[in-house]
Amino acid sequence: MKLALFEDGSAPRPGVVVGDRIIATGIPGGMIDLIARWEDIHEDLRARAASEIGSPLSAVRLLAPVQRPGKIFAIGLNYADHIAESKSEPPKEQVWFTKAITSVNGPYDRVQIPKVSQFIDYEVELVAVIGKRGKHIAREDAASHVFGYCVGNDVTERLWQMRTPQWSLGKSFDTHAPFGPWITTRDEVGDAHALDLRCTVNGEVRQASNTRHLVFDIFAQIEQLSQAMTLEPGDLIFTGTPGGVGAAMTPRQFLKPGDVVRCDIQGLGHIENRFEAED
Repeated sequence: MKLALFEDGSAPRPGVVVGDRIIATGIPGGMIDLIARWEDIHEDLRARAASEIGSPLSAVRLLAPVQRPGKIFAIGLNYADHIAESKSEPPKEQVWFTKAITSVNGPYDRVQIPKVSQFIDYEVELVAVIGKRGKHIAREDAASHVFGYCVGNDVTERLWQMRTPQWSLGKSFDTHAPFGPWITTRDEVGDAHALDLRCTVNGEVRQASNTRHLVFDIFAQIEQLSQAMTLEPGDLIFTGTPGGVGAAMTPRQFLKPGDVVRCDIQGLGHIENRFEAED
C-alpha cells in the first residue's frame, strides 16, 4: 500500500494512493498516528481503497509523508563508490549524523540555496520509515520494525559540512530533506536491498546505483541505532548515497538557482525539487 499526506484546500490528511488517485483514510490524526495504529486499521484501509474513488493526484498537493518525525538520522559513507570519490577510508563503524526536523520538505516543493553559502549538493537516498517502537533490536528482527520506504534527497551544504568534524549543521539547513512522494509499505516493496536508484540534475544523470551496494545494510543500521536510542513510529533513516555527487566532479558542480533535481527509486516513485535562492 502507498500512503501519502496531502492537502486539497482542507487540513493535511493521510490518504491511500491507488494508481493516479488518492483516497482519504478517514483516520483521525496524522501519519504517525496512522503508522502507530497500523495493525488495527490496515485491513479496513485496504477495503476502503478498493471501494472508493477518491481524488485525482493531479488535483491535490502532496506533502512530506511525515511532517514532524521524532528523529531523522542519516548514515554517511555507505556506498563503496561514494567512499572512493570522497577520498575516504572504508569506515569500520557506521558513521551517523542527524538532520534537523525543520529540514523536512515536500516531494515537489522548492529547496532553498541559503544566503550563507553556495556549495549545495544532492544525494539520492532510500529512506526507511520506522513502524514499530523498539530498542536493542536484533538484526534478524529489524525488518519487522520498518513500516515502509520513501525516496529522499539528503541535500547538503558542503562548506558547513566539512569545516568541522561534525556534519549535522551542513546537513540541516531548512528545506534540505525532501522526501516522499509517499510511503510504500514494507510488504509491497519486497527486497529493499535490490532497488535501482538514480538522481538527475536538469535531466542529466548524476547518480545511478542499486541498494544491494550498501556497505551497512538497512537492518544493520537499525540494529546499531537502536542500541543507543528507542526507535519510534515515524522516525526516518536516510540509508546512504552512491557515488556521483557534485562535490566529487571535476570541476565541482554545485546546485544553482533554477536547477531541478529528480530522485527516483525503483517501485517507490520519484521526488523532484527546484532549487532557488533563499529570500
